Amino acid sequence: MLSYRHAFHAGNHADILKHAALTLILNSLNQKPKPYCYIDTHAGAGLYRLDSEWSTKTGEASLGIHKLWSHRAQLPQLTTYFACIQGLNPNATLSYYPGSPWIAQTLVRSTEQLVLTELHPDDKNLLKNNLRHSKQVTLVVNDGFKELLARVPPLLKRGLVLIDPPYELKQDYMLVTETLAQAYKRWATGIYAVWYPILASKRDHSDTMLRKIKQGAYSNLLKVELHVKGANSDFGMYGSGMLIVNAPWQLDTQLESILPPLTNILAQDEHASWTVEWLKAPT
Repeated sequence: MLSYRHAFHAGNHADILKHAALTLILNSLNQKPKPYCYIDTHAGAGLYRLDSEWSTKTGEASLGIHKLWSHRAQLPQLTTYFACIQGLNPNATLSYYPGSPWIAQTLVRSTEQLVLTELHPDDKNLLKNNLRHSKQVTLVVNDGFKELLARVPPLLKRGLVLIDPPYELKQDYMLVTETLAQAYKRWATGIYAVWYPILASKRDHSDTMLRKIKQGAYSNLLKVELHVKGANSDFGMYGSGMLIVNAPWQLDTQLESILPPLTNILAQDEHASWTVEWLKAPT
């Protein structure tokens, strides 16, 4: 199924959590001189217009990045994330929002290698047009799960894998669990960041996915969740999470410092909440 288009959801609360975590991890990787690779399994279009018909139809950005932007001074820990957005919007108006490929290409150094995978025929063309042409970026048209397994272990020993499928189908949860286990078996030193939605419906299988992943032979697992409203508010996504394998040092404390103000700003009712929890603590 290829009906999912992220343009409807760009800049929503889930993007904010995902990209905040992404920038913190990339900043951590940049602290050491050795080069690393970045693998994005479901890259999307890379760049989105917040004033497009698609974005304004859902209004998710208005409850996400538009709402957060005027409060960004409260979150100096996310200066890098906000700088990526500011670079696309030099004027006062927020017209563009970066996807994970754009953020990664902006933050990596010249020594890094990026592999961006996208299967949707329209988004793959947009991705190619939206990014700077560079020898360090490889664009691949393929199933993201299959491409990840074909790429690990990478030549560069250090690296980050972002796994964020649309979860349109129940099998996506199973594919995340199985692909992550196989990739980790081949490359146990890599950082894996798995995004997942939290849905107020029977279509939510995140708890089952997390429980199965926790049973795996991972060295450490950090779970981060942001709920912008209560579970019974209405049908749809009321929160999202990031499961991070081999989380960089102090990422948990960084996230614990940003999530309280982030939750207060993005809250849609009095039941908004956040969680930072080690499912498997580092030893």
